[in-house]
Amino acid sequence: MTCPRLVATDLDGTALRTDGTISPRTAAAFARVERAGGTLVFVTGRPPRWMHTVAGAVRHRGLAICANGALVYDLHTEEIVEAHLIAPDILEESVRRLRDRVPGLRFSVEYEGGFAHESDFALGGWDSREVSDRKVGAATLTSRPCAKLLAQHPSMNPDELHLRALELVGDIVTPTHSSGRALIEMSAYGVTKASALAALADERGIKPAEVVAFGDMPNDLPMLTWAGTSYAVANAHPDVMAAVDHVTAANNDDGVARVLETLF
Repeated sequence: MTCPRLVATDLDGTALRTDGTISPRTAAAFARVERAGGTLVFVTGRPPRWMHTVAGAVRHRGLAICANGALVYDLHTEEIVEAHLIAPDILEESVRRLRDRVPGLRFSVEYEGGFAHESDFALGGWDSREVSDRKVGAATLTSRPCAKLLAQHPSMNPDELHLRALELVGDIVTPTHSSGRALIEMSAYGVTKASALAALADERGIKPAEVVAFGDMPNDLPMLTWAGTSYAVANAHPDVMAAVDHVTAANNDDGVARVLETLF
């Protein structure tokens, strides 16, 4: 393909190594995109509060689409510049439907400026160290707009839980998942990585055919099917592998960097 005008890449499991770091080779490939005049956009399920290390690694350049499209984050200022939130009444209804039909679910929410969770929600990674004291009841959890509603089950298969969430609340929110755990992430209805990326590209006069995208999990599928050229890393979910145009090396083997070095 000709040199793309926009590169969109997921972070965890795709451009980042399993330990959450950006390798020197990948950082150099990102810089190559920008030197060539391309637009680099990180499109992630991460909340902005998990973006500080990434912002520093790319010298605070560019934009990030966070929380699966709900928040647009300026890496230079480290501020949210656009938000598409779930209204409290929709939050309450989503929790009610899911709890009534799927016993054992535990909930948390990602707000624009923070995180809260029910007492039995199992925290992982950074959250287990940083937000363990932000326990609230369900009524408080759904009392104000949020970027992302999360539902966790202790034992269900992640793909099975995703299908149940689509069936139960897919008409009022947009469920997806991005990890090997039974953890469903829900955005406002119609909000996906693709919806936010398409809006950003349109503002810059960039067509889907001029975009190359990289991903690894089901939450990347809308973006990957929207982009003119799509890549999965070798460690990607089977549904992603089946949907993309190309497969590159795994995240720990600098798969994204290898492609960018060829394109730029």
